[in-house]
Amino acid sequence: MAKILVVDDEKHIRDYYTEALSDEGHQVATLASGHNLLRRIDRVQPEVVVLDIRLVDYDGLELLQEIRNCHHDLPVILCTAYDTYKYDQKAIAADYYVVKSFDLSELKMAIKRAVETDTSLRLTM
Repeated sequence: MAKILVVDDEKHIRDYYTEALSDEGHQVATLASGHNLLRRIDRVQPEVVVLDIRLVDYDGLELLQEIRNCHHDLPVILCTAYDTYKYDQKAIAADYYVVKSFDLSELKMAIKRAVETDTSLRLTM
């Protein structure tokens, strides 16, 4: 399946996503902080990044811009408890926007679409 990097400052969210996505066959790496995110992306080489917007130490929307500056083709799914950011101009740079829920079907669908789109783009190049 896919290599996924989950960036969220809440340990229970990272653990929940890791378990659920691993059960789907994905390889999941996690990061609790926005610090060193770009280095972690270079090391892990994920196919998708699931990024929380409100991190304790970093603004997820600013991180999104940093990712776009260095890895413009890397699919990013903003995953937050707040639907109000969906209309923020900076959030438009994300490939998908998912409101956090214990039902991960929307997140799983966004991951599937992101991977399929990324794969089809690589095949046409």
